[in-house]
Amino acid sequence: MKPLCRALVPVMAVLAVLIPGEAPAEIGSDPLRFFVGMTESVGTLKVVMQKAIATRSIGQGQIKADGSLSLVQRVEGEGRAPHVRRWLIRRVASGHYSGTMSDAAGPVTIDQVGDRYRFRFKLSGSMSVEEWLTPLPGGRSATTNMTVRKFGFAVASSQGTVRKLS
Repeated sequence: MKPLCRALVPVMAVLAVLIPGEAPAEIGSDPLRFFVGMTESVGTLKVVMQKAIATRSIGQGQIKADGSLSLVQRVEGEGRAPHVRRWLIRRVASGHYSGTMSDAAGPVTIDQVGDRYRFRFKLSGSMSVEEWLTPLPGGRSATTNMTVRKFGFAVASSQGTVRKLS
């Protein structure tokens, strides 16, 4: 299971690309702006039959000319070498987003469900990820809960917090 843990540390740290910002115009109308500037994600990843590990990432994001979010993160996991993750996410319809993430095996889809955001994507090794982000009051942070499945069985989970630094 060591390869699974290695694959999930980078994924868990910020699957957060759509948390509303604190300005009223950003909530609902352009949630990608939350990641402009610096963000931090901290959490715990638990892979079946392994001890839980602490995870952390620092992200730097910018909105490109076409309106998409480009986010580069430095991802760290307890006992793991840091690495860089890259996201490119764009709005495709009201409450619906799509894009790429360097650790995903295929597209990332994000849907707004009420006041939360649901991320779905695949990882190599026949794994699928579903993550829920729930914005907290004030618009500067959110909780995240992720489940990773392989052949329908939960093989890993994580919980964490994402917050805006600048």
